[in-house]
Amino acid sequence: MNSRENQLNAFDRLLTIMDELRAQCPWDKKQTMETLRHLTIEETYELGDAILENDLDEVKKELGDVLLHIVFYAKIGSETNNFDIADVCNEICEKLINRHPHIYGDIEVADEEEVKRNWETIKLKEGKKSVLEGVPNGLPSLVKANRIQDKVSGVGFDWEKPEQVWEKVQEELGEFQQEVQHGNKDQMESEFGDVLFSMVNYGRFLEINPENALERTNKKFIKRFQYLEKKAREKGKTLKEMTLAEMDVYWEEAKRA
Repeated sequence: MNSRENQLNAFDRLLTIMDELRAQCPWDKKQTMETLRHLTIEETYELGDAILENDLDEVKKELGDVLLHIVFYAKIGSETNNFDIADVCNEICEKLINRHPHIYGDIEVADEEEVKRNWETIKLKEGKKSVLEGVPNGLPSLVKANRIQDKVSGVGFDWEKPEQVWEKVQEELGEFQQEVQHGNKDQMESEFGDVLFSMVNYGRFLEINPENALERTNKKFIKRFQYLEKKAREKGKTLKEMTLAEMDVYWEEAKRA
C-alpha cells in the first residue's frame, strides 16, 4: 500500500490535472454542477455494480470516477468563491468529529446500535427538525424505504424482534389479498406498497440489504434468460416459437449451471 505521503501526492496530482482540464479542455470548461449531476448518478451506480460483482479492480476504477466528480464540483465551487476542496474536506472532518463523541469526546457507548442512536440525537441538536430530513427525495423507493426505517430505528421507533416484523408481513399480505379480491386497483397498489415496505423492514432485521438482494436476483434472472435465448438460437427458433415446456427445460439447465 502507498504511504500517506504518496497518497497526498496522488491527490495533489488529481487537483492539478483538474485545474488544467478546467482551463484548457473545451468540454471541461463548459460543465456546470447541473450538467455533471446525471453523470455523477451514473458513476455511482457503476460503482455499486462493481461492488456487487466483487470486482475490486473495477471498484478501484469507479472510485476514481466518483472522486473526479467530487473534485470537479469543488473546482466549480471555488470559481464562484463559495467553497473549495479544502472546505469540503474540513466540513466532513468537523461533522465526523462532532458525531463521534465516543471517539473524540467523553461519551461511552456499548455497541453499534447505541452509536446510531447517538448519531440521530446529535443531528437533531444540529438543528434538524426531523430525523427523516437526511433521506433524499430522489432516492429510488426501495432504497428510500430502507433508509427511512433505519433512521427511525436510530431514535428507538422500531420492533423488538424479527418475529414481530414477520407477523406484520403476513398481516400486510392478507390485506393485499383482500383488495385483490375486491378488484380496487388504487387500494391494491396501496396495500402492495405496504407489503414491500414490511418486507424491507424484515430484511433489515435479518441484516439483508433489499437493494442488494433484489439486484442479485435481477442479475440471476438476466443470466438465466440469456441462456434460454442462446439455446433457442442454437435450435434456430425464436422464444415465441417455443412452448413453455420447452423453455422450462433450458431454464432448469440454466439454474443448474
